[in-house]
Amino acid sequence: MTWVFVILLAVAAFLLVVFVFKAPRGGREAIAAALALGIAGYAAQGTPAQPGAPKDGAEGRSGDMGAFFAEARATFSSSGLPPSDRWVVIADGLARHGEYGDAAEVLRGAIGNDPPGPPANDPDTRERRSEAWLSLGNALVAHAEGQLTPASLYAYRRAGQADPDAAGPPFFLGLALAQSGRLGEGRAMWADLLARAPKEAKWRPVLEQQLIRLDAFIAAQNGSPARPPAGAANSVPAPAPQ
Repeated sequence: MTWVFVILLAVAAFLLVVFVFKAPRGGREAIAAALALGIAGYAAQGTPAQPGAPKDGAEGRSGDMGAFFAEARATFSSSGLPPSDRWVVIADGLARHGEYGDAAEVLRGAIGNDPPGPPANDPDTRERRSEAWLSLGNALVAHAEGQLTPASLYAYRRAGQADPDAAGPPFFLGLALAQSGRLGEGRAMWADLLARAPKEAKWRPVLEQQLIRLDAFIAAQNGSPARPPAGAANSVPAPAPQ
């Protein structure tokens, strides 16, 4: 019975290509040969009598890291406002659902027309470009399960070049370095950012607390456990370094 359906499907496909899609007369023989070859391949390798073995759908990736990145990026943004670039907004939505690869593809469209070179003169343009590159770096890190890759490192560097005064690129690059096991490099980047932070910067207390957490983790790794001061708040809880 299966063969009847296979043959009928091949005939239907041939008629569809010839009469609906108007295949030229000279190509009809090739189409028929391709269908015949497909039937022959099925006859040689197909096992229609074999029972199926349905499996549960693959478990989707968590969007927790994507949600964290979006919220922390807003904390460290220059304006403190939600992203204005529509591609960044779309990518944030994808990342919050764990679709980091798709988010990165969307962000490549946002930065596709951003040529390398000196920062733009317009502050809004600088922030928009930096935010797009920063979002791409975060999406690539999340896609790599927290690890810093050459592509994400390049994105973070381009984010810093687009807006040298932005706090987001050094913060997230420091976090990615720590997550990748390069604790000393990550700490040095955070310490330098904190040293340059304006006293009135709204993100300064957040960075201070994250640096305390990282120091405690490094101390524990070195065999001398240390804890953050009692009652220290974590405004933006960064994932623990691996």
